Amino acid sequence: MIDAVGNPQSLLLLGGTSDIALAIARKYLAERPVKVVLAARATERRKVAAEQLRAAGAEVSEVDFEAADTASHPAVLDQAFAGGDIDVAVVAFGLLGDAEQLWQDHAKAVELATVNYTAPVSVGVLLAEKLKKQGHGKVIALSSVAGERVRRSNFVYGSTKAGFDGFYLGLGEALAPFGITVTVVRPGQVRTKMTEGMGKAPLEQTAEQVADIAVDAARRGKDLVWAPAQFRLVMSVLRHVPRPIFRKLPI
Repeated sequence: MIDAVGNPQSLLLLGGTSDIALAIARKYLAERPVKVVLAARATERRKVAAEQLRAAGAEVSEVDFEAADTASHPAVLDQAFAGGDIDVAVVAFGLLGDAEQLWQDHAKAVELATVNYTAPVSVGVLLAEKLKKQGHGKVIALSSVAGERVRRSNFVYGSTKAGFDGFYLGLGEALAPFGITVTVVRPGQVRTKMTEGMGKAPLEQTAEQVADIAVDAARRGKDLVWAPAQFRLVMSVLRHVPRPIFRKLPI
């Protein structure tokens, strides 16, 4: 159960090698020991992540998780919850891809859409079932500002995040009567392994900065938060820019 100051006893990381997900786990571990379920591909990176979390005081179990294999997700969630209740589930997997290749490569576009939208819907429905049954819990869903108004420069990726964002906001509304909260986090560019090689972007954050914002928002039961907060104003302006002008902006 989550204690009086919002610290969980158990944490599920779907996308357990995500830099932001691991930063969230470390944030919680700084407050108290936590049982962590790492759901990710069985790679050396998962092994290293598990060792690092154990060194930080976590009790860690590992679950094989392949986002694109949605048929396997029910068994994955069953295994993740087999050791007891999950207080906080973090949905943190996704692909970025090459923006220009994506809209011209059928296989790559379908793969991105599957991993970034279909798979999160799959695990979201399963999480809802599990959390309703246990009667408590929180979900932290890592979205992106790219989904708030889809841009030409990365419209395939942005469209998947728009769908992800809408689904988890709606899931939060559906689960609210059951005492379960869903917090959608909209970061801008974050310095992680996913963005290696990309130039520095305005309002760029570290994984630790995003984790601080996500954990604080989840503790307060917020349904939506930007990382950093200034993006709320930026996107509020961009949402109202007429399309003929918007398409000419250097973004």
